[in-house]
Order: sequence, then C-alpha cells, then structure tokens
Amino acid sequence: MARMREHTLGLQAQAGDKMAGEYLAYTLWRRAQSLRDDPSSTLFFGRIDTGAGLSSPVERHYIGRRHISDADGEPVVVDWRAGVSTPFYRASPREPMGVTLRRRFGVDRGQLTAYEDEHLAAPQDGDLPDAGHSSILAREIERPRSGPMRDIVATIQPEQDEIVRADVTTTICVQGAPGTGKTAVGLHRAAWLLYSFRDRLSRSGVLVVGPNRAFLEHVGAVLPTLGEIEVGHTTVEELTGTSRGTDSPEVATLKGDARLAQVLRRAVWSGVGRAGEALVVPRGARRWRVPEYDVQEIVDELTARGVPYQSARAMLPQRLAHAVLVRMERAGDTPDDRVQDTVARSKPVRDYAARIWPALDPAAVLYTLFSDADALATAAEDILSADEQGLLLWDRPPRSKGAARWSPADTVLLDEIANFLERTPSLGHIILDEAQDLSPMQLRAVGRRASTGSLTVLGDLAQGTTPWATRSWTESLEHLGKSGAHLEELTRGFRVPAAVLEYAARLLPRIAPDLALPESVRSNRGRLELVPAGGQLLSAVVAAARGALAGAPGTVGIIVADGEVRATARALDSGGLEHTVLGGVRATEDPAPEQAAQDQPPPRVQLVPATLAKGLEFDQVVVVEPAAIVAAEPDERTGLRRLYVVLTRAVSGLTVVHDQPLPVELRSGAMR
Repeated sequence: MARMREHTLGLQAQAGDKMAGEYLAYTLWRRAQSLRDDPSSTLFFGRIDTGAGLSSPVERHYIGRRHISDADGEPVVVDWRAGVSTPFYRASPREPMGVTLRRRFGVDRGQLTAYEDEHLAAPQDGDLPDAGHSSILAREIERPRSGPMRDIVATIQPEQDEIVRADVTTTICVQGAPGTGKTAVGLHRAAWLLYSFRDRLSRSGVLVVGPNRAFLEHVGAVLPTLGEIEVGHTTVEELTGTSRGTDSPEVATLKGDARLAQVLRRAVWSGVGRAGEALVVPRGARRWRVPEYDVQEIVDELTARGVPYQSARAMLPQRLAHAVLVRMERAGDTPDDRVQDTVARSKPVRDYAARIWPALDPAAVLYTLFSDADALATAAEDILSADEQGLLLWDRPPRSKGAARWSPADTVLLDEIANFLERTPSLGHIILDEAQDLSPMQLRAVGRRASTGSLTVLGDLAQGTTPWATRSWTESLEHLGKSGAHLEELTRGFRVPAAVLEYAARLLPRIAPDLALPESVRSNRGRLELVPAGGQLLSAVVAAARGALAGAPGTVGIIVADGEVRATARALDSGGLEHTVLGGVRATEDPAPEQAAQDQPPPRVQLVPATLAKGLEFDQVVVVEPAAIVAAEPDERTGLRRLYVVLTRAVSGLTVVHDQPLPVELRSGAMR
C-alpha cells in the first residue's frame, strides 16, 4: 500500500485545460489520502479459498477495507465491496458458494492476534466447534465502545450483506430492532453503491439524512474510514431550511399531515388568474388581437400539463406569441422563430402574461394562508375542518412575510411550496435513518430529493417518539413516493445484550404489538441492575456512574429527561466526575472550558438528554428516573417509546436508577 501511495503522489496532473487539471489533481489527492495506513487497524481481516482439485486450482483472496495490488497489478487484498468478497459474508456449510476455507483474523490495536478457520466443503479437526459461531466475530461485536461509530466490514452478517449489496435502482426499507445494525448497514450500503456505481452516483450525489446533529457526529466517521469522503450528512430540519419559531404538538402534527400538500397546491395554483380581456399586440402599423377565450384555452392547457408553476409561467409568453404568429400567417405574413421570440419579449405580452400568471414565492404563499382566513378557507375547502383551519391561522399575524418566525414544520411547508413552483433536483441515493419519526410532509420533502434515485429507509416502529410517528412502513413509503419498495425486517440483535434487550422488550406489547420480539445473539448476556434511590436520586446517579466507570472500559452514557440535565450535571460536577454534556447544556451558564490538550482523550462519561439518545450507543448506560422520561412526552405511548429507545442504548450493561415507581410494564419479574 505504501508503494501504491508513493506511485500516486509521483503522478503529475496533466490535462488540456486548467479546470480539468485541478479536477485531476484533486482526484489524485483523494486517491493518495485513501492509501494512508491506519496503525489502529489491519489491511485485511479475512481470507477465502475457493476451488480444489486438479481441474479447479485453489484461488486465495484476502479481504480488506480497500483494494491493494502488487507491483505487477495483481490483487494482494480485495476490497470488501468487490463481488469476489461476497462469499466471505454469505457462504455457509449448507451453501458454501464455492468456498472451501474461510479464515477470520483477530486484531488488537493493529496487530494480528489470532485466526479461525472454517472448512465449509469438508469440516476438519480444529475447525470452529459450533458451525458459524466465531469467537473472533463475537469479540469484535462485543468490544467496548469508545468514540464515534466504527465500520463493521469485518462483522457484516449474511442478512445484512444482502441489504448492503442491493442494486442501486432498488429502494429498501429496513425495520430493525435495537442493536441489529440497521444504521451501519445503511452506511455500508452507501459505500458499496459508490464503489459499484461510482460514475453514476458521483454525478447525482449520495446523502445521509439523520435525526439530529449529535447522531450525525456519532456516525460521521464511518464512511471516511471506508474511503468515501464526499457523502453529505444532514438532518431534515437542515434540508428544508432554518427555523426560528415553535409549534404546539397539536399544530405541528396538523402541519405535518399529508393533506397540507393538497392545500398548498391549491394555494399556489390559485395564483393563476383568468383572461378577462383580449391580448392586443401592436407591431408596425398593425395591431394583432388574441381573444380572451383563446388566451384562456392556452392558460388551461398549461395548468393541466403537470409542470411546476414557474415553468408553466415561463411558457406562457411564448404560447401567447405563437398565437399572434398564427394570426400573422393567416393574414399572409411569413414570420419566423425570431419574430416569435421578439413578440414574446415585447412589453405588451410580458405585462399581459404577468397579470394572468404572477410571480410567487413560498414565504408569500404561506404568509397569506396563515394570516388570511378567507384565503385559507378557499384552499382548504373539503380538506380541513373549520377547527383545523383555526389551528393554522395566526392569532397575531406578523407585519410581513419577512418578519414571520417560521417553525420547523413551517419550513417543510415552504419546501413543499418551493417544489410546486420549481421542481426540486433529485439525488442518486439517500440513506434516511430514524424514518419512523418523520411526518408525512417531512417524508415528502425527503422523497422528492430522490424522485429519480433510490433510498435506503431505516427505522424501528417501536422507537417512534414524535406525536406524528408512523404506524406503518407502507404509509411512509407512499409518502416518500416509493410504494413499491422492498421491506426487510432485522430482528437479530448484535449490539444490545440479551438481559437489556429482554427487559426493554417488555414495553413492546404496549408500544408496537405487531412487531416480532427482537433476539440478542451475543454470547454475553450483559448486566442489568435496577437501583431504587430511596429519596437520594442524584447521589444514587453519581454512585451508579462511578460503578460503571469501575467496570469494563468504554463509554458511559447517563440518560435523563431533558429537564433534569442541569441538575444532574451539577451533581456529577460535585461528585468530581469529569463528563461532557450532549447538546451543549451545562450545569451553569458559563461557556464550556476548552480542552487542555489536543491529545487528551475526552471524558468517558457523557450526559445525554433523552430526546438526543436515539441512534447513539454506549458501553455502559445509566438511565435516570424512567417515569420522568415518560412524563416529559405529550402522551404516555410516545413516552414509553422514548423509554424503549433510552433503555436500548447499552451494549454491555444497563443500570436503571429510580425514585418514582417504574412503569407497570417494567415491573413484572423485575430483577436486581
């Protein structure tokens, strides 16, 4: 690999022009960056031997994170995404896929420490005692967590690999229980697609859409470690625009309803007027007249074409000019296309067209709807009830559209209007995580950005924690515009230990009765401890945090209801426990102190508001006062779903500290 990097750095970017030269130089730089060695890892993690006997000589392939060739161009290590690597992940004694031997390598801090062999065609002495059970694989999966999410190229399971290698034209929806690796599968699918369809996706783009910035920071290192540095990461809120206002849950739910799309469409197209008078165009000594009924026929035809408002508006002057040219030809003239363009650009035609088809902007349309009861009633007739219209109307309208404090739900509506005006460009592929929490209107906003591309939709119906959370993936896929998508369900949990998963699953009959119960496949059942605080909640939390730190190495997440973050942070400070606070909330109003040294590792303890816990994972988790986490949500079902999310963030051990009684679903058979 060092030789390959040296060769790349020695190449000169020679091109026909400056722009092409700069692009070529950037391409070479990216190639050199991908060939940097990572001392914490190894260049390969597996090996497969295929073929046997005189007629079929043995072929040996080492599998790694990137392709490495020797001086003659022969492969030394094969990229995990290459087709020849597929049997490493999917071969089994029942279906060996031509593999005679599969070898896995154990790695510790960049050093090879062990290897395991499976003779798939004819098992031999010394093979794994349990077919398919690898202690190296188990150790890698159960390794303590520290820092952001890592790639899983060495541990991808067969059912995960099938999703990762699905064709670029296929939209897949993955219903995944906690710890099944659905987020990692989505990210690795992005890497595989870029490897297999790079030319196509480099032009159209790939985007990862997550629930919040904390989540994106947690997963943001995965694709760069796999050599993909040009994939965008964003949230739905960032995708649709900046917001300054807020809505009540009731109003936000209504604004997220798919019926609002119909209301907005009507509001946009109601801007098109009717031809109330004939079009008269002076040209030389003649005045050419197009009757209003002919103009109206042109307008009706343009509105029925299904093109965006602004595109049809741009066509109108040309269509009117064409009607004038037809009359010129009937009178014996022989005008050409240049005459039509001149007529279309003439002031009489432009002014006439602007009166019938005025320019619109999204903010003006929405401002009118929310401030004018008559305009809203016209647009929402037979769609929204009078009470629902009343919820949307402003009690005190702002002075102008520029003074409006748009909420996150409003920015999605503005995005919808913008799409009616001018079609939103489509990307090649979008990875949409935690999709169960998106409203129908948010799903539409994501879906139109993949109108000519595909999506990987990831989520868990049991983890829906918004009042508008979806109850059915079929409905979500319809709102995304991908009703024919393929649905996969992952139930085998690799990250969450059995003791934790079984405890959290007690909530499923209440929050998602139609889902299959998840199953942990880890050999280590993990640790579960329930701690009654006896009136000393914060002291018990500090003690639990000390106990978690004294256990196995790795990160410790202390998850509390959002309103209790400051009090808990003060208690940790008083107890001398160094920690960071996810989301920037601190015990005092003082700014966060700067890190003393760049090479000093961050604290192992992280204090996490419950609303930001989704998608994250910690080696040890301390959940504080489950009843408060449930009560902080608008309704009990949403609260229990939030609690389900919080309880399943642990990958080794879970401690539940409580003063108030636990939710009744968690009490039966409770253990200590």
